[in-house]
Amino acid sequence: MTEPEDGAEATTDPEPQPADEAAQEQAEDFEGPRRRARRERQARREAQARARAIEQARREAKRRAQGKSTDETKPVGRGKVRGLKLMAWTVLLAVLFVGLGLLLYFTPIMAARSIVVTGVGAVTQEEIVEAAAVKEGTPLLQVDTDDVAERVATIRRIATARVQREYPSTLRITVVERVPVVVKDFPDGPHMFDKDGVDFAVGPPPPNLPYLDADNPGPSDPATKAALEVMTALRPEVAGQVARVSAPSVASITLTLVDGREVVWGTTDRTEEKAQKLAALLTQPGHIYDVSSPDLPTVK
Repeated sequence: MTEPEDGAEATTDPEPQPADEAAQEQAEDFEGPRRRARRERQARREAQARARAIEQARREAKRRAQGKSTDETKPVGRGKVRGLKLMAWTVLLAVLFVGLGLLLYFTPIMAARSIVVTGVGAVTQEEIVEAAAVKEGTPLLQVDTDDVAERVATIRRIATARVQREYPSTLRITVVERVPVVVKDFPDGPHMFDKDGVDFAVGPPPPNLPYLDADNPGPSDPATKAALEVMTALRPEVAGQVARVSAPSVASITLTLVDGREVVWGTTDRTEEKAQKLAALLTQPGHIYDVSSPDLPTVK
């Protein structure tokens, strides 16, 4: 306040307001309701975050005071719990499976109490069981089926053997016997040969079995293999008429029929075609039937 000079009117100047307060009031005047609501929500979120941080700091301080680590393990999630349960069940099932296998392998719960043999004809069941050499009461899991099949196949009349386990207590042996295709006389008696040239039996041959004329019959003799290839290619009605097959070499095979007629076969080339031509040719009268050249078969 200043003293007015003589003759002048005294006046009072208003006090100026601070600039920030004036700006805030001006901003509030222009702030709409939506902006004000967003500002208030932001303020609340900041206050909540601050409160959580303060609470976390208090908990950590409390754990440090109690001697606990601040890196305490978090609770296991549901996914991990399911994974642990699945792993536990897997381990349990594996243990049970192994335990059951050991129980069956080392105990006579499922042991070989009977042996069933199928496919036998000339070979007796007793021969098969003896060759199998499986002791009664042996746990089936201890039986090596391949070894048993190999032992059974050592019987010369047996072409193939198959061994199967049939739980709870049976061992099944299925065999296929060799079938004689030709027979050859030897000093100790007639020897029978199958389609592979295996000499598997000595004794009286079946009726109408053709005789083989070959120098060294056997599965490794080319002439024997050629003669057997011809015999297995013939149609049944023709093969039943053959009394003798001669194979001095692979290139000069001849057949002699039971009625004395002869068939000149030659080599084993085009064997199937020759067999078809011979079946038709034998319906014609003659004594010598030549199919060595199937394109020009002849009858004499």
